[in-house]
Amino acid sequence: MIEFRMPSLGADMEDGTLREWKVKPGDTVHRGDIIADVETQKGIIEIEVFEDGTIEQLLVKSDEKVPVGKVMALIAPKAITAVPSPKLVPIEQPAEVHPIEEALTPIHEHEGIRVSPLAKRIAAENHLDLSTVQGTGDGGAITREDVEKALAERDIRLKPSVPEAATTSAPSTENIRMAVAAAMSKSNREIPHYYLETSIDMSKAVAWLTEANRQRPVQKRLLPVVLLIKAVASSLLEFPDLNAIWENSLLRKSEINIGFVVSLRTGGLVVPAIHRANEKSLDEIMETLNELIPRARAFKLRSSELSESTITLTNLGDGGADVVFGVIYPPQVAIVGFGEMVEHPIAIDGMLDVRPVLRATLAGDHRATDGLTGSRFLSTLKNKLQQPETL
Repeated sequence: MIEFRMPSLGADMEDGTLREWKVKPGDTVHRGDIIADVETQKGIIEIEVFEDGTIEQLLVKSDEKVPVGKVMALIAPKAITAVPSPKLVPIEQPAEVHPIEEALTPIHEHEGIRVSPLAKRIAAENHLDLSTVQGTGDGGAITREDVEKALAERDIRLKPSVPEAATTSAPSTENIRMAVAAAMSKSNREIPHYYLETSIDMSKAVAWLTEANRQRPVQKRLLPVVLLIKAVASSLLEFPDLNAIWENSLLRKSEINIGFVVSLRTGGLVVPAIHRANEKSLDEIMETLNELIPRARAFKLRSSELSESTITLTNLGDGGADVVFGVIYPPQVAIVGFGEMVEHPIAIDGMLDVRPVLRATLAGDHRATDGLTGSRFLSTLKNKLQQPETL
């Protein structure tokens, strides 16, 4: 039996209040499904399940305050059965296909469209025309991810515009400030910080970005921050000790999930994760930011987006200070900071020139790494940003 426990959504969280179960006993759930809404100091958070199975028992009632780690539900694990023999199934009567079978079951043809059985089933259940979906699988086949992306885009188009002020689940500025204060106080008490700084000539990055954006429609243009995110993620591949957490010892993380600091219009900060940032293209990172930031400011984040960051990036952008020294968000072991890009005189081959310069900082946990590791990381980061075409 799988014990589903109240997740920790940050170092500042001690408990949360269950507001609504999205499932009932007997329901089948798959990894990534939303099964509950939980209220924290950061607002109403959608809680995901990370196992496939069947809901056996719900142990917590609505409006009950639940400590982090308490068992909320029991889930019977789903047995993996043999893959059935391939057969063509009309879209009007979709076949029941377990997600794990999608990679094992041959792709079928539907009216000339190559589509997996699971993708076909999800499309049928949601009345989605497969001819409108762009397939990314082998040979252009439509996968489950393609269908889910199309459904999400359809929901965004159909969702009526609601003023942000009308949001009823938004937490107060005071609660957010208290949550941030708790995490930062813990950081200052427990983490021995060291700080490093470097200046980066961004002239090549700016020129490359300008040219790249000329070839894109306005809605697809890239912001400078996508280069920073990708450069940090790529650099971490060479310095895994910075992509880690500290829990009595150093625990390296296999995924590079960049926690991106988002300032809220009402005051305070939230830090949602950009999952597997090193595997995303610049365009994919831009798309993620366009989708993630509005949800963060509307307090519509998922539990995995608040709990799975492996390192934090803070970017002050235009109109900010020239340099920022961050405070590490526990249990992470590092935070990277970028100030405002400013024109600055620098010496190039013995000649004085004025270039756009960005000051980057690293705050590291001295229990996990030292200044030499941090210095080499910043050097690698600088080199990558001066070769934007390789990102």
